[in-house]
Amino acid sequence: MPARKIRVELFDSDGNRYTIAFEGQVTRDKALRLLDLVELLGGAQGEGPTANAAALPNRVLSRFEKVHTVIQKNFPLIWFSSKNIQSVYEQELKEPISLSTVSTYLSRMTIKGMLLRTGGPNSLKYKTAPNISQATIKQRIK
Repeated sequence: MPARKIRVELFDSDGNRYTIAFEGQVTRDKALRLLDLVELLGGAQGEGPTANAAALPNRVLSRFEKVHTVIQKNFPLIWFSSKNIQSVYEQELKEPISLSTVSTYLSRMTIKGMLLRTGGPNSLKYKTAPNISQATIKQRIK
């Protein structure tokens, strides 16, 4: 059996990225242990501070988390603009947010790998980055 590599990239609710690499004989037991580790880090459950605002009544969400929640709820699979986010944010949360603040947060989410970005400077579009329950597993045959 050839040696294989498994690399797991995990993003937590703060946008921090964890990378775990495994190289060698991959068995079902070893893969399950690796996935258990991912679950311990909070990646497999898909429940972070931004996943469900209603589940956190005792915690005040930051604006960044609120913007992320709006994206997850309203734009999980489609492209959107900063103006779309501003509009939905103000309608749902009944609080104002400037377009420059939304643009800054979207840029930060892009840098952290949470969003994909396309378009020119005056017509940027964003989309949630594809992942598997907040963990991306890449397997290569050596």
